[in-house]
Amino acid sequence: MPGTSGSKTMSPQPSGAAEQPVTLVLAEPRGFCAGVDRAIEIVERALAIFGAPIYVRHEIVHNTYVVNTLREKGAVFIEDLAEVPAGATLVFSAHGVSKAVEQEAAQRGFRIFDATCPLVSKVHVEVAKLRREGYEFIMIGHKGHPEVEGTMGQLDGGIHLVDSPEDVALLQPEQSEKLAVVTQTTLSVDDTMVIMEAIKARFPNIREPKKQDICYATQNRQDAVKLLSQQVDVVVVVGSPTSSNSNRLREVAERRGTPAYMVDNASELRAEWFAQAGAVGLTAGASAPELLVQQVIDRLRSFGVIALRNMDGINEEVHFPLPKGLRLDNEQPVASRLRGGITPDTDKSY
Repeated sequence: MPGTSGSKTMSPQPSGAAEQPVTLVLAEPRGFCAGVDRAIEIVERALAIFGAPIYVRHEIVHNTYVVNTLREKGAVFIEDLAEVPAGATLVFSAHGVSKAVEQEAAQRGFRIFDATCPLVSKVHVEVAKLRREGYEFIMIGHKGHPEVEGTMGQLDGGIHLVDSPEDVALLQPEQSEKLAVVTQTTLSVDDTMVIMEAIKARFPNIREPKKQDICYATQNRQDAVKLLSQQVDVVVVVGSPTSSNSNRLREVAERRGTPAYMVDNASELRAEWFAQAGAVGLTAGASAPELLVQQVIDRLRSFGVIALRNMDGINEEVHFPLPKGLRLDNEQPVASRLRGGITPDTDKSY
């Protein structure tokens, strides 16, 4: 929700502008990850090759600007496959889908492109493999999140969802000899640590998730916010309310005692948040384009920002290939060309 903050309160400023010059510190890394780049590229490439409409099950990524921009280009976002006409092109969102959805889509004969993040697909493969070995699962994640529904839907039962240490106490697995943990990839090691400790206390022999199952982008962005929070008086996160990883970035700053606000776009900024701030930190969730960050920077300048500084951080060079049927000859994996926003129609290179 716009304006959501931690326990600290900034003093309001009646004049509507900051009382002192403010330095803006940009987190690094921030914004789009490789999985989001790939997912958006899949929809754009499908639109260019097959023409509108292209149907997308669920929002391709959880960002209002991205979804609205793709909708204007001809993408139709649906939740029920019954909304998709026969013979249409269908894209699965970056969050992944259940086996039941995959099977229904195949049976109905759609042209299908899977934009599931490869890191999520990796978890799906691991779950299927361990299930064949007789394992039962505990999944750490948020109920109702599409990634959680997709991962749990890889099996017909045998996965128990927990969202807190209290949930762990209520678990009733059928056996504990072969029990494994999987996590929602958009959580970080920090997010899962307390729950994992509760799980290990109750099930000492449980198979823990592989470290690489945690999304590199989620961890990197949270680590950056930890450092950022030490350098600034208030943190702004660019991200949509539905974005799990964006909400977690705000919480990371708040847990370190730094007031933090999440905005979907620059219009949601409020001058009073920065009335007593000498330094403001700015980051963006993994589904938020850099274009929105630039718009926030422009608006912050009107509040009194006069200096801009980039924080040192990890330079991510992770790229994922597109699905067959959307690649050009000898094409390399998609690069982070969308960092500045959705590609305009006039900038196609298909």
